[in-house]
Amino acid sequence: MKAAIVLEAGKTPVYGDFKDPVPVGGEVLVTVSAAALSNLTKGRASGTHYSATGRPPFVVGVDGVGRLADGRRVYFVLPRAPFASMAEKTVVVPSQCVSLPDDLDDVTAAAIANPGMSAWAALKERAKFKAGESVLVNGATGSAGRIAIQIAKYMGARRVIATGRNIDALKALSALGADVTIPIGDGGDAFEEAMKDQFGGVGIDVVLDYLWGPSAERILIAGAKAGKEAVPIRFVQIGSMSAPNITLPSAVIRATAITVMGSGIGSVSMDGLVGSIGELMKAANPGSFKIATKTFPLSDVERVWADTSSSARIVFQIP
Repeated sequence: MKAAIVLEAGKTPVYGDFKDPVPVGGEVLVTVSAAALSNLTKGRASGTHYSATGRPPFVVGVDGVGRLADGRRVYFVLPRAPFASMAEKTVVVPSQCVSLPDDLDDVTAAAIANPGMSAWAALKERAKFKAGESVLVNGATGSAGRIAIQIAKYMGARRVIATGRNIDALKALSALGADVTIPIGDGGDAFEEAMKDQFGGVGIDVVLDYLWGPSAERILIAGAKAGKEAVPIRFVQIGSMSAPNITLPSAVIRATAITVMGSGIGSVSMDGLVGSIGELMKAANPGSFKIATKTFPLSDVERVWADTSSSARIVFQIP
C-alpha cells in the first residue's frame, strides 16, 4: 500500500510503499480517506513528542477518517505502530473509533478532530468546566486556539479572552466568539498588566494554554497577584509552541487558588479522549465550528510537511 513513511529518525516522511496491515487481537481494518497534519503528528514522527515510541521505518499520522469493512464511516485515533493514519489502510482497536454523522464530511472531520479534542478534553475532562465560567485561551490565533474559542462558547462560557502574537489574526477572533483580544507582544510587563486587569475584573476561571514559555509565566504571575481569594483558577497546559520550559516563583502557587494541570495523551484516559472526540463530532454540525482547511494528495507529503505559511489545517486525502 502507499503511505507516508519515516525511513530515518528526524527526517521528513517520504511517499512510498509499505506492507499492508493485518488486524490481530480484535483490531479492525480501516480504509483511510483523510488524515490531518498536526503538531502532534509532526512531534511523534520526529521523536520529539513525549508520546513518541516508533522506530523507523514506520508510517506517520495519529488519527484520521475512513471506513470499516462493514461500510461504517469512522474517525479513528492512535492506530497500532508501525501503521498509522497517513496510509491507504491501517489497523486500530474498535474502542478507538467513533462513528461520524452523515452530514459531517471527511475533510472537516479529520481537520477538526485533533484541535477540537484538545480543547474539549481540557475543558471537560481536566478543568471540569461549567457553563457561566470565563475562559482565557493563550495562543488563540492558531487552528487549535480558534477552535478552543468556539468550543468554550458552545459549552456556555460567559466570557472568552484570547491572546496571540499575530495582531491581524487576533482582530479576527471576535467573529469566532472572543469577547476580549489581547496582544502578547514580547510577553513582558505590559502583557502581565493586561492579564492582571482581566483576573482582577470579572475574573478568569479557566486558562487553556497552547504556548507555555514567557506568556504562560506572566499569566500565572498575574493570576497570583490579582486572582480572587479562594476562587480556583484552573490553568490547563496543552501545548508548548512558544517554549518547552518556564521559570516560576514558588510564591505563585502559594499566593492564590491556582491549580496547574496538563491535558493530553497520558493525563487524559483513552476513554476520555475518545469520548471527547465523540461529543465534538456530534456537536460539529455543518457550520457549527469554523476551521480553514487546505487539502493535498498524500503523494505531496514531502513537499508540504514543513509548510507553516498558512494557518489553515492541512488535510491529506487518500488515495
